[in-house]
Amino acid sequence: MKNLFSCAFALILLASCSVTGKVYYAKDFGVVPNTGADMTKEVATAIATIKAEHGGKPARLVFEAGEYDFYPDSANVREYYISNHDQDNPKLVAVVLEGVKNLTLQGDGVAEFLMNGRMLPIAMVDCENCKLSSVVLDTRVPQITQVEVLKNENGYITYRVAPWANYKIVDGRFVVYGSNWELTPGAGIAFEGETGRLVYRTSDIGVGVYNVEEVEQGVIRAPWNDARLLPGTRVAMRSYYRPTPGIFVSKCKDTGFENVWVHYAEGMGLLVQNSENLHLDCFNVAPREGGDRYFSTQADATHFSGCKGLIDSHSGIYSGMMDDAINVHGTYLRVTQRLADNVIVGRYMHPQAYGFYWGGKGDAVQFVRSSTMEVCEPNVVESIEPYDKKDISGAKEFKITLRDKVADDIACGDYGIENLEWTPRVTFRGNTIRNNRARGALFSTPKDVLVEDNLFDHTSGTAILLCGDCNGWFETGACRNVVIRKNRFVNALTNMFQFTDGVISIYPEIPNLQAQKKYFHGGNGTGVVIEDNFFETFDAPIVYAKSLDGLLFRGNKIIQNSDYEPFHWNRHRFLLDRVVNVTIEDNEFSTGFDAEKDIKHRY
Repeated sequence: MKNLFSCAFALILLASCSVTGKVYYAKDFGVVPNTGADMTKEVATAIATIKAEHGGKPARLVFEAGEYDFYPDSANVREYYISNHDQDNPKLVAVVLEGVKNLTLQGDGVAEFLMNGRMLPIAMVDCENCKLSSVVLDTRVPQITQVEVLKNENGYITYRVAPWANYKIVDGRFVVYGSNWELTPGAGIAFEGETGRLVYRTSDIGVGVYNVEEVEQGVIRAPWNDARLLPGTRVAMRSYYRPTPGIFVSKCKDTGFENVWVHYAEGMGLLVQNSENLHLDCFNVAPREGGDRYFSTQADATHFSGCKGLIDSHSGIYSGMMDDAINVHGTYLRVTQRLADNVIVGRYMHPQAYGFYWGGKGDAVQFVRSSTMEVCEPNVVESIEPYDKKDISGAKEFKITLRDKVADDIACGDYGIENLEWTPRVTFRGNTIRNNRARGALFSTPKDVLVEDNLFDHTSGTAILLCGDCNGWFETGACRNVVIRKNRFVNALTNMFQFTDGVISIYPEIPNLQAQKKYFHGGNGTGVVIEDNFFETFDAPIVYAKSLDGLLFRGNKIIQNSDYEPFHWNRHRFLLDRVVNVTIEDNEFSTGFDAEKDIKHRY
């Protein structure tokens, strides 16, 4: 409720403040709401006109309140390599801002941009001081299909397909489709019908989509043996495909979002890469309030890859997404060759992360040993170029010339290289994260991180994760100064996903921890401070930490409840693997605290 009032207040301020710069009205370019007609070309004309006429001076493009439809047939066609998404170029884009300065796209009231097919709704590339305000993004027919369980008996489940979904039965196979896509779901997430929370101890489930029969229009009977799915349960059936985010931001500076809602995207809600200074004020990723959908995005709500400056995200609502509310990281390149004393080849390793800008001349870098995640050999980039000269677009490998000589064994296959220039400070405050899959918030940056005054409500997995991984996801890097304070955590860990070993999980991926001599997180700063938080939990683990120098857990209140049956394998309040300089003091535990039992050091 606090977030709703904050957003409403922001709207009042927006309406009452004086306007600077020229105001353009979308209707003057034929962009008219509530017609169902395709507005793609008209919006493109409006943006091109403003760019030509105003030459980068402050301007606003104002959309009347209402629904605006966009269709793939007339979409802007672009080749974009988008971090942490499937690289299936070209992309079909509804609204494109490229090389634009000082422009605000603003709804007069709320303007709803509705996609009619698989599309990238909004792209902002090479822009400066641009802003999106009072805009809603959604899709008429999402690729995630929701069904309601009607009966569950004798190894069969009868379910009703949501009325907005298109489906057909092909040789007994349940197929869903839209104007330019079709798929058979491969997995599902189960939501409680009344609360919208993930069903306890279900995590990712199989779905009944083969050898099905249509009982009546919209009602399917399927061989599907899962006793946990009671009548009334909603299952979001999905694939793991993520072609596009709702909003794509690349190589931009000073970008703002105010009172923006993303109700659906077939990837992240917001994906930002290689950009500087991001401000999210009432940026929301959630199902429509009062609607019948229980899910929002196919992956993270917001995701920041290789950014710098400040990421300030506050007063948002994040609900129903298939991954985290926020993820901040860079990308390790694996060192594959050493061509000369100071020349290496670095390769993007994850199939969803390549082709985008990694770094440039003058950037500070460092190497990390993948097996132990130990940092070594700081250096500076002198030049960087695609290793294969034919691979200018979508490059996976780079020839990197460094200022100083690198060790002879750096190309043995056990080293990655990290860019330290493109690492941001983060403030994440006053947000609500609830009823989502996997985790709440992920941070992997050496700059200061503040997580304050948020509500983490049934995040299903870990509420906050500090990661770092040069082995699987290849997402940098070590956290030095993280403050987690005045947050409320309600019943995390009702399901098990990757890295979900505590309500707060400090979990770098380290294959050979026993051989590690240094510490990955902390060390050069204060480490991790967790203070003045309120934990409501049904299970044991509060903090899991690995390879950390500096942990302060102080002034927190932990209330034990009986909302669910405890099941987590970790029976310690604090489980610490290679953690030093630990202070746990002045906390209140409703069931008491026994340091000998509740604190477990390993390694």
